[in-house]
Amino acid sequence: MRILITGGSGFLGARLARELLSQPSVALAGGAPQTIEQLWLTDLVPPPADLAAHAHVHAFTGDLLNLLESGSLALAGIDAVVHLAAAVSGDCERDLDLGLRSNLDTTRALLQAARTAGHAPLFVYASSVAVFGGMPGLPLPPVIADDTLPAPQGSYGIQKFVGEQLVADFGRRGLVRARNVRLMTVAIRPGRPNGAASGFLSGMVREPLAGQRATVPVSAETAVALASPANTIAGLMAALTTGAEAWGPRTALNLPALSTTVGDIAAALGRVAGPAALDLLDWQPDERIAAIVGAWPSRFHAARAHGLGLLPDASVDALVDQYVTEHRAAITLPLN
Repeated sequence: MRILITGGSGFLGARLARELLSQPSVALAGGAPQTIEQLWLTDLVPPPADLAAHAHVHAFTGDLLNLLESGSLALAGIDAVVHLAAAVSGDCERDLDLGLRSNLDTTRALLQAARTAGHAPLFVYASSVAVFGGMPGLPLPPVIADDTLPAPQGSYGIQKFVGEQLVADFGRRGLVRARNVRLMTVAIRPGRPNGAASGFLSGMVREPLAGQRATVPVSAETAVALASPANTIAGLMAALTTGAEAWGPRTALNLPALSTTVGDIAAALGRVAGPAALDLLDWQPDERIAAIVGAWPSRFHAARAHGLGLLPDASVDALVDQYVTEHRAAITLPLN
């Protein structure tokens, strides 16, 4: 079996790759379990050393659209695609052309390449909570349900929703087996900050624990929907392995969310590292980021996901504890 992960060198892509390689076999879409003979990873940078050295991993380094258009990445014979690669929310709002190229042109080219596989490969598209949005005169419902219609209010969310529709249409035509997975904001992410408008939700924990200052650009009352890295990977694995009957006729699946506030995240930081960590937070309002994040929903009732055994994280403390457990070497402050 051959599986492709775009964005495979990134935080989520590498984590998903390790999860797949840890399995003795994988039953794609509920089919017969098969071993992974080749795991293809594409990204702008090479994969982490452990993945690069793995006998089953094949890395394709470079711009994904260029790789597809040049024929350097051909998908004939591929069994499944997990499309994680994307330009992130803040970057898309700053640069429309970047978002259009990365999130629309590349997604369309990848779907076209998947057509050449000749047997409707499974196509898992990482969408986003940002496909839902509220604005004055068009407020969000109090709780997002599985049948709530998307109404994105930013470039990133619009591009992700258009991507969903492209994937769904290729699925309707039988060219791929289509599954759109709407990810919540993943926290706490390790590593360096990126251009995501929601990046501060990880940074306000990660940086203080490393003894560094972090800017919080929204008010403490700002409500957000979060999911841990582990729960996000569980959602992607469910999209890869759930049978068609259990998945149901809807292409898109809302993953479960922990509903919380930015103030609650700060409080959890204080509980694990005390006042010294809280003193490293700089509360500096940024209207641009507040407008993007404030338009996203914070409360979900993900009944379909619950039916697949997917549940939200228990608490913000659990998110912080997961980060502390997995990235102890990055922490310099004393912990309580």
